[in-house]
Amino acid sequence: MKQLVKICFTGLVISFLGSLPLGTLNVTATNIAVNNGMPTAFLFSIGSVLVEMIYVRAAMSGMNWIYSQYRLFRLFQWATFLMLVLLASSSFYAAIYRTGFAGALPFPEISPFLLGMFLSAINPLHIIFWFGWSTILLNRGILLPQSKYYNIYVAGIGVGSLMGFGVFIVGGNYLVNTLRANQDVMNWAIGAALFITACIQLYKILKRPLSQPVMPQI
Repeated sequence: MKQLVKICFTGLVISFLGSLPLGTLNVTATNIAVNNGMPTAFLFSIGSVLVEMIYVRAAMSGMNWIYSQYRLFRLFQWATFLMLVLLASSSFYAAIYRTGFAGALPFPEISPFLLGMFLSAINPLHIIFWFGWSTILLNRGILLPQSKYYNIYVAGIGVGSLMGFGVFIVGGNYLVNTLRANQDVMNWAIGAALFITACIQLYKILKRPLSQPVMPQI
């Protein structure tokens, strides 16, 4: 039991801290909270976290096969870059033409839950990030190669990711409410954050050759 609690807590902490750096999903969740309310943003987050958990659990069952599919990672990386550009353009458009806060949902007809699943599904960093951490934990004997340990590990990851989203949703919503008198500032800020993230994503794509899968540097 002590080992199960340890691996659950380890997955939670790694996931929570890994959710805090600026990224496509947490910035989008913040934007949704501003435009559509916190409950809608949490629906988006749940969809995103659900896919992340599925990815991690699948990685536990077939780590060698998943790591070999780095060509698929490159396709996902380009899809993520294009989505970032679309979201940044939406925020800049709202700032330039003063249309109010930029719409968080690039496809309004899609439910936030499904949008969260979609954006999470095209993000290969889930697998790369957790492949690296899981390998380290297995090598150190913290994570044992058994289904019950894998399941509790994934559960901890899910809780930690939701907590990370909560920081952006609650904190971001508070920040936006204090700046609501000047909506253009927030649109420029969100657009700039998304644009910088897109540039970082493009740099990573161009820097790494297709034939060179890279494990995260822990």
